[in-house]
Amino acid sequence: MPSPIRCDVDFSKPGKQLGHLFIPYSHNLGGWANLMVPICTIANGTGPTALVLAGNHGDEYPGQVAVMKLLRELKAEDVAGRLILIPTLTMPGAKAATRLSPLDGKNFNRSFPGNPTGTVSEILAHYLTKVLFPLADLVIDIHTGGRSVDFVPCAHMHLVPAGPQRQAMLAGTEAWNSEFCFLYADIAGTGLLPVEAENQGKIVVTTEMGGSENVTAQVHHLTQSGLRNVLTHSGVLKGVVVPRPAPARWVQALHVDDYRFAPESGVYENVVPLGDAVSAGQTVGRIHFLERPDREPLDVKALSAGILIATRAPSIVGQGDCVACIAHEVDPRRLP
Repeated sequence: MPSPIRCDVDFSKPGKQLGHLFIPYSHNLGGWANLMVPICTIANGTGPTALVLAGNHGDEYPGQVAVMKLLRELKAEDVAGRLILIPTLTMPGAKAATRLSPLDGKNFNRSFPGNPTGTVSEILAHYLTKVLFPLADLVIDIHTGGRSVDFVPCAHMHLVPAGPQRQAMLAGTEAWNSEFCFLYADIAGTGLLPVEAENQGKIVVTTEMGGSENVTAQVHHLTQSGLRNVLTHSGVLKGVVVPRPAPARWVQALHVDDYRFAPESGVYENVVPLGDAVSAGQTVGRIHFLERPDREPLDVKALSAGILIATRAPSIVGQGDCVACIAHEVDPRRLP
């Protein structure tokens, strides 16, 4: 079934165009309504196509800022090929500062391959799957930990099967020039945007540009400079690739035990600074109990040695929330 989304930009046309994706939906005060998602295409000559996405989760803003700045600054002559830019995928969530879309309660990053007759999130996921991913050679999906998790700012990727796609993704991830490059696993469900693009054979580069509600100037700078450098590395942007200031520190968290979850609800105390090395059995955080101040806090321990790559952002934590991720140094040249 074809997508019900209407788009007012022509992906085959050269030059710079700014328009919208119009997603039909109804609400209590609008029987004939559209959710309007801004989209920009910049095309010039021959070359690869890069699809750059941010705001997959509404409360993750550094990528949205980076894509909006790129959209405003670039001219057609800066491009060799084609750029398709969507600054904010989950517009209702971005406006409400929520991870999920308030329109349908969906996690957009669990909505793929989508459904043309489903909810707003599912309809947009279907459009990406059937229309935009087939146009692209490179897909960049910029994330942070949102309000729930704080990450060491890093570019990351899935461990796709060995071959040309993996090698191109390793090189693209390193081109972000973050200190850490992170191989991660999906521990919270299926239907991810990067997985759908990977399954279509695309080069996929993703990030975790920090997290929590405090976005530092350093995180904004790395998000913006890294995005430009990956696009230059891929040949879509003209210019000179900025070399890495130091070799990447590759780490991986591919086992569920690398992700630590709160066994009880309470107030979470981070004990280890983000990015520090930890040993097996070391306490990385403690849960305190507001209603039982006399009760000893519950320690959350690392199950193996590694690097604390992510930690809980809000102090209030619910049972089952992820509070820490322990990643392990790895040589990308010796991956299975």
